[in-house]
Amino acid sequence: MTKPNKKTNNPCFSSGPTAKRPDFTLEALKDAAFGRSHRSKLGKSKLKEAIDLTREVLNIPSTHLIGIVPASDTGAFEMAMWTMLGERGVDAVSWESFGEGWVNDAEKQLKIKDLRKFSAPYGELPNLNEVDIDRDVLFTWNGTTSGVKVNNADWIKADRKGLTFCDATSAVFAMEMPWDKLDVTTYSWQKVMGGEAAHGILILSTRAVARLESYKPSWPLPKIFRLTSKDKLIAGIFEGETINTPSMLAVEDCIDGLKWAKSIGGLKALIERSNNNLTALEKWVAKAGWIDFLAKDKNIRSNTSICFEIVAPWYKALGSEEQQNIAKELVKILETEKVAYDIGSYRDAPAGIRIWGGATVETSDIEILTEWLDWAFAEIEAKQKAKAA
Repeated sequence: MTKPNKKTNNPCFSSGPTAKRPDFTLEALKDAAFGRSHRSKLGKSKLKEAIDLTREVLNIPSTHLIGIVPASDTGAFEMAMWTMLGERGVDAVSWESFGEGWVNDAEKQLKIKDLRKFSAPYGELPNLNEVDIDRDVLFTWNGTTSGVKVNNADWIKADRKGLTFCDATSAVFAMEMPWDKLDVTTYSWQKVMGGEAAHGILILSTRAVARLESYKPSWPLPKIFRLTSKDKLIAGIFEGETINTPSMLAVEDCIDGLKWAKSIGGLKALIERSNNNLTALEKWVAKAGWIDFLAKDKNIRSNTSICFEIVAPWYKALGSEEQQNIAKELVKILETEKVAYDIGSYRDAPAGIRIWGGATVETSDIEILTEWLDWAFAEIEAKQKAKAA
């Protein structure tokens, strides 16, 4: 194949931290509260602005509280598990590495005795209708390392007795979230909005707040996880009074991204941009011949962390280690050409590539990338055939 002559404008296709919004420059962060206490009037106003914009862009109802917490999505979800689990039995659902992590923590760290596990291999989804929603439920809305999403919340009943704990880190801002079905929702800034890392968002329904104020877990809680004081919710956390010191630079970056989202049409526009990126990749796969989606069912295919496997017959005939080496070589070629960075599959996932298709990625760059992928694979294939000869 002829080597493409046009390169991507932004080669950042990592699944986190993800590409910054289009036309981003550091100048956008000039009004950050540098050198100011996060507890000052200015600092708290910035944190409150980030929370208010989050509610506005995501259409989060007033019944739900929004807090900025430490340690990214991981910290937010662990905080929720450690403070609220143990009151009743737990159904834990997983189909990729991060979901498996929550299952393992519930089982091996919190040692939940009444724990049922539902799992599926990469590229598939467990039967969610088997989940007992009167128990507490742990699940990811979008499997970042498998490219498989939950496509609806019909399996979650309105009159449930348990709480739903949803890791939505690679779903929010790219998919509609049914807030009435979600009691605990977590995500991090470095996914769909392209924000900087180290901060998590924790969204609680009134049912989750009631659990916090009525139940005390049997295990000790680190200070960084504590959401209540004297059996009452620490309300300040959800007004911008963070548990620990946040990065005011990262907060300003979050605000900038949310303002950009508003300027282009809000959540509807963000979802449309992500869907357009997935559509461009679906058109490419349909004619490429050598690659396919890890998620074969289009109904559960992610439009953010889009995962692929190589399906060329000569490649499938190779051993597992050789397949991994080929996939790594493909990734390396694109990085060397400065066309795409960080598109290798997650370390626990099947060998292949993963392309982030969130709203900050331009569809035109996705289309250019696919041309380079075809060329790079053709180069590798030619070398393999020459070696075999």
